[in-house]
Amino acid sequence: MNAFLLYSDREWTGVRKYFDAKSIVRDLGLKTLYMNAGKDVVFENGVAKKIKEQDAFITDTMSRVMVAPLETKEEIVYRQRILKDCLNNEDFIGELYKLANTIVVEWDKLGRKSGYTGKTDVAGFAVMRIHLTELFADGLKKLKKLFRGHMVLFESEGLKAFGTRLKEEFSDEYEKKIDKLIHDVSFYVSESEERDGNIYLHMPRIVLRGKLGAGLKFEKVVLKDVSSDLIRYRNPKSTIAKIVAFKNSLTANSFSAKMTPGIEKQVVEFEQSTVNYMVSFMGKFIDSFSGFFDQLLFQAAFYRGAVNLSSHMKRIGIDYCFPVVCDKHDIAFSELKEFVMCMEQRVNAVGNTCNIQKKNLVIITGANQGGKSTFLRSVGIAQIMMQAGLQVAAETFSSGIFTSVFTHFTRREDSAMNSGRLEEELGRMNTIIDNLDDDSLVLLNESFATTTEIDGSIIAYDIIKALNEAGVKIITVTHLLSFARKMYAESEEVLKSTGHTDITFFCAERKDDGERTFKMIQSVPELTSFGLDLYKEVIGEPDLYGEKL
Repeated sequence: MNAFLLYSDREWTGVRKYFDAKSIVRDLGLKTLYMNAGKDVVFENGVAKKIKEQDAFITDTMSRVMVAPLETKEEIVYRQRILKDCLNNEDFIGELYKLANTIVVEWDKLGRKSGYTGKTDVAGFAVMRIHLTELFADGLKKLKKLFRGHMVLFESEGLKAFGTRLKEEFSDEYEKKIDKLIHDVSFYVSESEERDGNIYLHMPRIVLRGKLGAGLKFEKVVLKDVSSDLIRYRNPKSTIAKIVAFKNSLTANSFSAKMTPGIEKQVVEFEQSTVNYMVSFMGKFIDSFSGFFDQLLFQAAFYRGAVNLSSHMKRIGIDYCFPVVCDKHDIAFSELKEFVMCMEQRVNAVGNTCNIQKKNLVIITGANQGGKSTFLRSVGIAQIMMQAGLQVAAETFSSGIFTSVFTHFTRREDSAMNSGRLEEELGRMNTIIDNLDDDSLVLLNESFATTTEIDGSIIAYDIIKALNEAGVKIITVTHLLSFARKMYAESEEVLKSTGHTDITFFCAERKDDGERTFKMIQSVPELTSFGLDLYKEVIGEPDLYGEKL
């Protein structure tokens, strides 16, 4: 049995991850996203009233799936459609995850993690197999019931196909067969149960055909039937119990092992052999579904986490959409927001609307603290979420598929650095260049700002121009104004001579009074970062001598 909820044709195994996933997670702040994916939001009358404790398994699942990009439009749409069904049926995905989690937890109690094989304890192995068969069968029954109640509501190919496979691979006939097998050997794992104030014993009924040979040894024994009967318990010293025992001893073609001590040991051995024989059939059933429940839990956790993210968007008041996959040279979005910052600060941040057609290089300049880095992160987060099949924090979003995403953000100096900051930056950039391919997206945030403006501009120009000429998609935020102006001048020359340039420029909008709108607008690169605005805000208005007035 296969779950096939993350991919249409395979399970979660042997997936390819982004080359430097750690940098992506660090630079885009994805740990906050993972953490919140593990937290349910409880609403009352449409208002968030409570955020539950983090589910570590969901958090871990999201951290693994989101750095393993989908590589085709079909894969993304497949996952999106399942997620839409889950969002429209939140009770379903909640029950599915809860059910899968319960089964795996109970399986752990039976020794799954210990790798128990039972080679040294045959009886213990048989008991474990019987209990595991009961656990799996009960779980599959509940799973079938859950799907029966929701199948008419599903629109996604993935969930419909799942329900069909479940119905075929654990059919009603197969279910009855497993139930009978469990019932027949229940005497081996269940001693008694209470009903209506009376105690009933699970007693084996093993029918053999054969004969007794010399020394009261069984010969030519053939197993005819095995079952487990519930017999009302009676005190063995009571008159009725003695009468029943005597009657059984006189029944034709049968005898009481208790009344024939010479063969009692053989009967016990036959009982054990019979149970082991039947348990071997259970092994096939267990093997068919053991991997399935692990996969089901993992894949259900992903969609449960995705639904939680939508709940956090609703809690903050953020619109979301399902991205449209288009040509990789085109990126367009409306009211795109930096989702991680919104969750951390619990605010509905300013969104940006851009339409970047046929551009491979986007250079962003403008006022300090104008929202440039936030804008860059919003694009990066949305791209990663899109390529995981998730919804994004925007009214609309469309982009191509970049199976390789690299981030190069400035890092604060720390004791772990064994070299200067510029050398460290160049080392990371060298690693990126060595691992670029035709479907790469590179996000640069104030790269090479750890040296002088002149030297940094020269380094940025040489590297970024070469990458641009190689056809790499780059979005860069920079304070290196010499670099930005030089790239703009060259872009204008190309535009005049050919009528097209694959470079575009954005600036962080600033009003005449210095107010930041946190909007990015297409504009000629600024000649200043307006650092004096910050000076005025922190220090005050300077006079001719630099004194505060």
